[in-house]
Amino acid sequence: MSTAFLPLLLALVLILTGAGLAKWRVTTVTEPVLNFRYYGPIEGRLVHIDRSSSDAVRLTLDHVVLARMAPARTPAKVRVSLQGDQSFTSFNPGDVLILTGHLSPPAGPAEPRGFDFQRHAWFMQLGAVGYTRTPVLRLAVPQSRGFATQVFALRMAISQAVQTAMPGEAGAFAAAIMTGDRSGMGQQTLAELRASNLAHLLAISGLHMGLLTGFVFAVIRYGLALVPRVALRWSTKKIAAICALIVGAFYLLLSGGNVATERAFIMVAVMLVAVLLDRRALTLRAVAIAATIVLVWQPEAMTGSGFQMSFAATTALVAAFAGLRRFDLSRYPKWSRAVLSVVLSSFIAGLATAPFAAAHFNQIAHYGLIANLLSVPLMGVLVMPAAVLAVCLAPFGLWGIGLWAMEMGLRWILFVANVVATRDGALSHIWAPDPLVLPVLTLGLLWALLIKGPVRFAGLVAVLCAAVLWAQTTRPALLIADNGSLVGLQTDAGRVLSKPRGSGFVAGVWLENDGAPIAQEDAAAKQGFQVEGRRISVDLDGWQVLQVSGKTALADLNGCDGADILVSNQVDATDRPCIIYDLARLRQTGSLAIDVAPNGDLWIETARWVAGARPWNARQGGRSELIVLPVQTQKRVAEATQFFDLEQP
Repeated sequence: MSTAFLPLLLALVLILTGAGLAKWRVTTVTEPVLNFRYYGPIEGRLVHIDRSSSDAVRLTLDHVVLARMAPARTPAKVRVSLQGDQSFTSFNPGDVLILTGHLSPPAGPAEPRGFDFQRHAWFMQLGAVGYTRTPVLRLAVPQSRGFATQVFALRMAISQAVQTAMPGEAGAFAAAIMTGDRSGMGQQTLAELRASNLAHLLAISGLHMGLLTGFVFAVIRYGLALVPRVALRWSTKKIAAICALIVGAFYLLLSGGNVATERAFIMVAVMLVAVLLDRRALTLRAVAIAATIVLVWQPEAMTGSGFQMSFAATTALVAAFAGLRRFDLSRYPKWSRAVLSVVLSSFIAGLATAPFAAAHFNQIAHYGLIANLLSVPLMGVLVMPAAVLAVCLAPFGLWGIGLWAMEMGLRWILFVANVVATRDGALSHIWAPDPLVLPVLTLGLLWALLIKGPVRFAGLVAVLCAAVLWAQTTRPALLIADNGSLVGLQTDAGRVLSKPRGSGFVAGVWLENDGAPIAQEDAAAKQGFQVEGRRISVDLDGWQVLQVSGKTALADLNGCDGADILVSNQVDATDRPCIIYDLARLRQTGSLAIDVAPNGDLWIETARWVAGARPWNARQGGRSELIVLPVQTQKRVAEATQFFDLEQP
């Protein structure tokens, strides 16, 4: 075989290997998923505590027991939000809890091509989510705890101790970066951190792992250098690398071992092992090795915002500073080089992650560079060293010294976040991009970084194409929730919602993806629908869509009352002369996006058609369909409807 075909053969092998790893991962995490709405007693072992976007405490339970349900059909894990005034601090990790609550299967995308929580929950082995308004009781205390439960107990004990010694948001911030427990963070603080582009300081990621291991590496190496006998006989550099690696592994365990922290540890471990092998630590090869390890272990991480933003920032930083080696900066003062390094790091990382953050979170922080310049250096020179000092002094009861210094730094960061986030124009919003935008953008950037010679500028052409494609992306004219109770119409004044309350999560997702996250009440107050009691109708370029709420309104209908499409939040068994999306059908198809093509044809796209038949949605008995109604069938839907059943687009 000619060597010219070897790269093509290697690419084919890698693609097939990736597909095999993805299949292996899907199979190994397979657990039962609830396929109906459950209300009754719930029993399970406490394995995780966090907060929802609505600021409710959430308990994740495993070893689940549900009434009248066989163990083979019972989900491996369930997550329950606590509603009302409930105390959970008295519970210990590993305790067996019992409560009465509502459980449902993980919800599908709020709109076609939106975030698929069903997929996300599948890889977390989360088979049901729900809530409870009744007290949560301890049924039993475990006689023995496994290693994972013991680590979880240690995390929560440290988190509680830190928040007791350092009350308020600063203490919650400290607990988050030390143990990964963010259950104490308020939603207002989180919003300010996001608006100032400082939310990455909260998540235990490459920055924290790098600062911690780098500080330990420097202290041990320079400390050993002060002992001549050790410095002359042993490799202090390698000893420091081994110690930093051990500390990093402990930090990984203490933080809960989520995907972002695992990714950060792998990247740091690759660099420290390179030091042990006398190789250059910061190279694009090291980044590639780290990415490969993460994707072999968790292939599903590729589509996550954390993976994309982390490796985008790291790749850009390594490539940029490798390019700076060609310039002689030794003639400048050391302090100026340090300042330049901080400014460039914040600018390059922010620039590299900006398009991914905008695509995933639909917002752009305009003063993020300023906020990071005022905050990130303090994380490196004060907050993380103070955290290490607090841990070292804890056995002697003196960890308050480290916590005091840590609190001073964190209060400054929170102050910066508040000042920046509350400035006029600090944040702008952008609509969700076409699904092709991020792949084209990523390939273009990688091509520009990795390919040598003038042909590398072709990557910039791909980046420009991605930008143009994003600018031309349009939002669906009409969105319908998978329960049939909420409809959203896109108008010149923004999206109009059919009701001011109810289905709040879905409404929020639609408005965020539109790039206009206003309050649901404000969106419902706009004009666009014809409302008659519990009937809402809309004209889409001659196509009539009617939504009715409640059994009475549905029973009062005369056929379809002239509508081409009827939407209902009830089950409808009546034979009607139009396309009907009742509750039963919507549960199978998922949410809908309806558009009118330039030629007048009506397109109805379902979430299930976009997602395809996957293990995480197979149990709902899904219905994959894309309906195209030619313009000639207006007012004659019953006589001429083109119907296509497709598994995926």
